[in-house]
Amino acid sequence: MFRSIAVRVSQGTQYILDPRKASPLGFRGRPLIGSAMCAAECGACVASCPTDAVSLAPLEIDLGRCVLCGDCAPVCPSAKLSFSNDFKMAATDRSALVVSALRASLDPVAVSAAMRKRFGHSLKLRVVSAGGCNGCELEINALSNVNFDIGRYGIDIVASPRHADGLVLSGPLTRNMADALQLCWDAIPEPKFVIAVGACAISGSPFEGSSALDRRFLERFAPSLYIPGCPPHPLTFLCGVLDFLGIPS
Repeated sequence: MFRSIAVRVSQGTQYILDPRKASPLGFRGRPLIGSAMCAAECGACVASCPTDAVSLAPLEIDLGRCVLCGDCAPVCPSAKLSFSNDFKMAATDRSALVVSALRASLDPVAVSAAMRKRFGHSLKLRVVSAGGCNGCELEINALSNVNFDIGRYGIDIVASPRHADGLVLSGPLTRNMADALQLCWDAIPEPKFVIAVGACAISGSPFEGSSALDRRFLERFAPSLYIPGCPPHPLTFLCGVLDFLGIPS
């Protein structure tokens, strides 16, 4: 027993004390668009993007489609594109996920007073992977580990939709999952809301337009919170939810 205690003491504090102040080294996060002029008739960044997340005139990157592959930065002859390790990319509005030179910083997550009053001390979430590759799902699972410890804020992932307050949706929403997704949503008691996690859930990227998808669920129930990435960093999810509910670190 004493040996176990000594090992635990030597490990120090394993959980992240203040998620909002974390700085994950090596993480490719929010894109940065510099002020340098684009080379004449250059569309290298657009051509290199596998998900049509980059557009020109003006140069913009849609984080709802971007998979953060980083392929656009090295092909830019004017070195206009780069990536930071900023994980704070969550948004409460779909249009707020678009980054440009004129909009270098993303809009802060809008605090929902109604959600804070109802769920600020206890929030139960049911996760549905609607055709995901398991990347986003693994990062969502990591939220409960000792590093991120989402449970300390009263937020838990639950097994039954009947115990849930909200739906965490990942994957591009395949036709095969359409009925199961709707059944899960119907089983969650009111009031409830949707959190879209990952580029696949937000836009269908990189499978957008595939005949295997059925995204009509999101036409009926718009997400209250968008968590971009491929997959998103657990800190992106954690800080996004904390900001949405107005929970201090």
